[in-house]
Amino acid sequence: MPDTTSLIAFALIALGMVLTPGPNMIYLVSRSISQGPKAGLISLGGVALGFVFYMLCAAFGITALVLAVPYAYDALRLAGAAYLMWLAWQAVKPGGRSPFQVRELPRDRPRKLFMMGFLTNLLNPKIAMVYLSLLPQFIDPAHGSVLTQSLALGMTQIVISVTVNAMIAVTAGSISLFLARNPVWLSLQRWLMGTVLAGLAIRMATEAQR
Repeated sequence: MPDTTSLIAFALIALGMVLTPGPNMIYLVSRSISQGPKAGLISLGGVALGFVFYMLCAAFGITALVLAVPYAYDALRLAGAAYLMWLAWQAVKPGGRSPFQVRELPRDRPRKLFMMGFLTNLLNPKIAMVYLSLLPQFIDPAHGSVLTQSLALGMTQIVISVTVNAMIAVTAGSISLFLARNPVWLSLQRWLMGTVLAGLAIRMATEAQR
């Protein structure tokens, strides 16, 4: 199992990323506002399956990588830090758009909602980066099985992302109305997430080499 410090740090990154607008959030909010919270939750089921797919692929791939090229951690660490910094800029850049300002979507059947959520997540570069560049930073072979640590971290990310997205899907209509009336809160949320992500990026880029 990963140590407590690494687990908490990774959980914070997962929370910061799920709160930063991306393809998953935009799709889930669009679906919830257009077709209701139930449709958003069905779509979230497909998103969750996409998380599991990425987690399993990354867990076995990272295990092989650690055994073959341990020093590849440095390249992954810097790539992950650069991506977090890019996300921070996306959060605070002028003209950023709220995911709660979305277009109407056609009403789809549950099976299609589930598959669209799954495909949206599979094609989401943010999730690919989480598992390919960020997750390895929090794995230490000295703490036991790399595969077990990868699965533990992956499940942490999945639980956080599904929980937060479920709350967003259920309350999307109310949040959209609130932000329309109080745009200052949207600006505060963007700057808070941008600051957190930038801080995590700096920490990751400057931490000691394993």
